Amino acid sequence: MVYKFRLLSDEVEDFRRDIEIDSDATFLDLHKAILESVGYPDDQMTSFFICNDKWIKEKEITREDMGSMSEEDSYIMEECVLGEHVEEEKQKLMYVFDPLGDRVFYMELSKIRFGESCDKATCTKSTGEAPAQTLNFDELMSKNSAAGAANDELEEDFYGSDGYNDDDIDEEGYNIGGIEDISSIDDLY
Repeated sequence: MVYKFRLLSDEVEDFRRDIEIDSDATFLDLHKAILESVGYPDDQMTSFFICNDKWIKEKEITREDMGSMSEEDSYIMEECVLGEHVEEEKQKLMYVFDPLGDRVFYMELSKIRFGESCDKATCTKSTGEAPAQTLNFDELMSKNSAAGAANDELEEDFYGSDGYNDDDIDEEGYNIGGIEDISSIDDLY
């Protein structure tokens, strides 16, 4: 079988790569085809993630054995055959090409051609420039600051503003230990 994967980027609007590869190839072969199609050197700790339909990561396939002490299975690109982990059209994957910046290509198995095979992975469609493989320190900090600002805005919308108005406090609603007049609470300390 021949698999056709489509790669997209959320950083570059017109970026697209279509890669055809045999289902008997390994994730390492797919990794090399991706790097060749975008012109990146093979010098990062990349990973694939098999995702569900909502892009939630379910299984990680790493470039190198990370020596994990967890009880979870570890999967290495060189040992994992595509057809054993990806079997259905529309299967979603992520390819993490910049682990420090948590930057990915979104992938989908767009087509399966049964009864065919191919000797070598081929990029059959290439549009748009690939994003830079890694961000410099300033870009990385800017990206993280922007993400933090977005989280702050979300928290303010969700929890309300930090300020309050003294007129909004109902002093009669505070009956602390039988004290009727809240102004005498300072006497407790």
